[in-house]
Amino acid sequence: MTRTEQTTWRPGTVREAAGGLVALTLATFVAITTELVPVGLLPQISTDLEVTESVAGLLVTVYAFMVAALAIPLTLGTRRLPRKGLLLVTLVAYTVSNALVGIAPSFGLVAAGRAVGGIAHALFFSLSIGYASRLVLPQVTGRALALVTAGASAGLVLGVPLSTALGIAVGWRNGFLVLAAGCALATILVATLLPPVSGDDAPHADHTRTDRRRRLGIVSSANTLTYLAQYTVYTYVSVILLATGLAETAVGPVLLGLGAVGLVGTAYAALSLDRNPRRGTLVVHAVMALGLLALGVAFPSRVGVLVAAAVWSGAFGAMASVFQTAAIRTRGASPDIIGALVNSTANIGIGGGAALGGLVLVGPGLGALPYVGAGLLAVSLVVIVVARRSFPTLADPAEGNDA
Repeated sequence: MTRTEQTTWRPGTVREAAGGLVALTLATFVAITTELVPVGLLPQISTDLEVTESVAGLLVTVYAFMVAALAIPLTLGTRRLPRKGLLLVTLVAYTVSNALVGIAPSFGLVAAGRAVGGIAHALFFSLSIGYASRLVLPQVTGRALALVTAGASAGLVLGVPLSTALGIAVGWRNGFLVLAAGCALATILVATLLPPVSGDDAPHADHTRTDRRRRLGIVSSANTLTYLAQYTVYTYVSVILLATGLAETAVGPVLLGLGAVGLVGTAYAALSLDRNPRRGTLVVHAVMALGLLALGVAFPSRVGVLVAAAVWSGAFGAMASVFQTAAIRTRGASPDIIGALVNSTANIGIGGGAALGGLVLVGPGLGALPYVGAGLLAVSLVVIVVARRSFPTLADPAEGNDA
């Protein structure tokens, strides 16, 4: 950590931090697009590389498990380095990762390129969550994180569907190469817009530390379960859509629409997380569970699947903001470590979901995926209902709780 970083930026309002938040939103957009772009291109990748769709799904699993394994060690190992410089390094690594995947001649080398992206991802979201919380005052943390998370929603709304449509039109490899160019552009924009921040804000040790860490652990566990539920199903959403009789060329536009609905959830999070975060958390989990159950009941009806998927996707659009904000407000560790933990547990869920979904595909079959996802989400919802101190009604746990 440098003296410049210690003195350059003082936390302010969302408006005062707008430039930095915009930069983080742009970076988050390319990061989430890089992570999830194989989802829409699984059929093309599996055909071209002569592997099954469940094996191609491992491109999501390998990436996610790299993040899960490395997020905390890399964050700890780099905690004294300048935050902005380190964030720029991760964006360069995303650029390299997508370029490697675009030119790799075999599945093994494609997986290696994805591993490079996984290493970058292990640091990126740990940094971005902590970075956003340092740009603003504590009372507007939820709004700031929701704005940055809008970049993730935009990745689903625009990045993944457009990459899918582009990959289908001109080849999946060219889709990855265009994404590499987008990552390079984001690197330049972040270097220009994002102010440096201090990394010296670890919580003080006191008699509440054990309780704060316990609450952070509960939030992280619920985060894992929710992402496990989501990606057991979403990793194979293009396969589900094709099984309803949807044309291959329509998959990209449908994913675009589902991502757009996800922005509704993100907007709801921005409105609720600084007012009554517990109610907002319960609402989006209940709606998502109902959407997944409806998906299972409707499959393989095309109209029913599309309607249910819209409900499910809308609710999931709030989840990143929900868990990032809840974790930061536990004050169970420094923002970077909290970011690493949220990042790691989310990717345990992403990778585990992709793997579990693959097992369900070769076992009970495609129609069982939504029910498995709904069951996992129900467990997460139970955790949230019981853990009132980890998911309090008040925006700031220090102000009180309803336990």
